[in-house]
Amino acid sequence: MNKKTTVIIMLIVTVLGGCRQKETAKPQENPKYESTTPLRGDTSIVKEYVCQIHAFRHIEVRALERGYVQNIFVDEGQSVHQGQSMFKIMPNIYQAELLKAQAEANSMNIEYLNTKGLADQKIVSPNELALAKAKVDRANAEVKLAETHLGFTNINAPFEGIMDHLDVRNGSLVEDGALLTTLSDISKLWVYFNVPESEYLDFKLHKTEEARAKVKLRMANGQIYNQDGVIETIEADFDNTAGNIEFRATFANPDKLLRHGETGTILMTKPYKNALMIPQRATFEILDKTYVYVVNDQGKLEQRLIKIEAELPHLFIIKEGLKDGEKVLLDGLRKVHSGDEVEVELLPEEKVRAELQLYTE
Repeated sequence: MNKKTTVIIMLIVTVLGGCRQKETAKPQENPKYESTTPLRGDTSIVKEYVCQIHAFRHIEVRALERGYVQNIFVDEGQSVHQGQSMFKIMPNIYQAELLKAQAEANSMNIEYLNTKGLADQKIVSPNELALAKAKVDRANAEVKLAETHLGFTNINAPFEGIMDHLDVRNGSLVEDGALLTTLSDISKLWVYFNVPESEYLDFKLHKTEEARAKVKLRMANGQIYNQDGVIETIEADFDNTAGNIEFRATFANPDKLLRHGETGTILMTKPYKNALMIPQRATFEILDKTYVYVVNDQGKLEQRLIKIEAELPHLFIIKEGLKDGEKVLLDGLRKVHSGDEVEVELLPEEKVRAELQLYTE
């Protein structure tokens, strides 16, 4: 066999082998991925807002008269009851003024009685009697005024509350209006927090729902306060610089645990009835927009833009872009493209919920 014949035979063998391989090769299968349909159910999200805690009543206790502080009957941090004595301003001057006014009133009263006796005998005119009576009334008014000034030297608690820092000590000279301390009524608390405009509008549209008006408070140590609060008032105007409006929630404080000036976080629950939800892992983002792959009836992928209403752990609540029963691709999102033909395994809804540990109401 010559060299030329050998080459021809090798070519024939190669061609026949290639044909045999083509005959035995299996057709390529489409890739298979997991999919699901959107979930339906009642759920809720919790919105968080930083808040400031204020006492129901928080006032400054000030001196009503000038003088030296003679006695302090209370201490810092002490609970006081309504009417309890707190401070005594040295009353010597006001006692003297009262005695002077009383003496003047007695003198005017004697003068009036003498004038009345003369008027009864028609010795003096009725006008003189009326003038004497007016002098008595004026003197009595001066007595009342002096008694009032003297009473101002006794400073009593206007309501039950807790004392704050003392700004004076025994012997301190205080002027009229000088700050002595502050007093807080913490039997209930006013908690203030700012809400964005969009969430304010949403709240007002659902204000008839009782659950929307109740809130919880997470304290500074991370624990949830054991009393629920109720949103009672909303400020009149928006803060145009921040786009917020202030809400006020009222909390009972029977154990006097919380104090004026503390901070915390308001937790407001927003319910969603019969919400349409999908797992977050079924989505992907392009230029700040969220998409999913929907499997059509021909088994091909369609890239679909969706709008998200709210976010839950591992779930998105869908506002627009999906309908009940549509198949959504769960995995392989980076391996496929719109228009690809794929095979999918439709996971049961129970399995998807179990994997996500979804809690519905």
